[in-house]
Amino acid sequence: MLTLFHHPMFATCRFVRLAFGEYGEELALIEEKPWTRRKEFLALNPAGTLPILLAEGDVPIVGATVIAEYLDETRGVLKRDKRLFAEDPMQRAEIRRLTDWYLNKAESEVTRHLVRERVLKPVMPETAGGGSPDSGAIRAARANIRQHMKYTNWLAGTRHWLAGGRVTYADLAAAATLSVLDYLGEIDWREHAAAREWYTRVKSRPSFRPLLTDRVRGLSPVSHYADLDF
Repeated sequence: MLTLFHHPMFATCRFVRLAFGEYGEELALIEEKPWTRRKEFLALNPAGTLPILLAEGDVPIVGATVIAEYLDETRGVLKRDKRLFAEDPMQRAEIRRLTDWYLNKAESEVTRHLVRERVLKPVMPETAGGGSPDSGAIRAARANIRQHMKYTNWLAGTRHWLAGGRVTYADLAAAATLSVLDYLGEIDWREHAAAREWYTRVKSRPSFRPLLTDRVRGLSPVSHYADLDF
């Protein structure tokens, strides 16, 4: 069994877990607090970032999209119609574009800040950057959610899945990102019917079930999704 160093509230880590789940592969999970900068952790990745996959032979593979490429080359090419990439190079480009949109653009504008301020700072020592949440950073991130939800709603309203006719890495990247925001109760799903319907379908997939049981110490899920009348 392969091992994933992860944090349950990092969208990039959730993305990798979803991808392996789609291929029916189990992962041994080790929750890592990167701000502690453990010597053993830094030996795997001197940059001190997550996720890290210990692949065959315990070789570390670092970064969500790098792991996704590795997974496609070692498993996905054998899955045919269940492959999370596409055979066509232009379709692959669109999948990569949207994956980057959610794991990098949305991460840098929204998710990273809300997770840091609401989840990490309360448990981090002051010497590692912990302390009181920055209300300005939270307000700015919340303002940026609107545009990302509008875009997701447009994609979901014009395509069966976000990058085309079937589930791909693009859907998993978006679902991983939005699932973090949903856990924190930061999304008003009533304003985004197409995105809500797409998210309902993603959440019903077996690969998503382990994420539904994730719990963060000191933080209860406050998703508004469960309150909606479908």
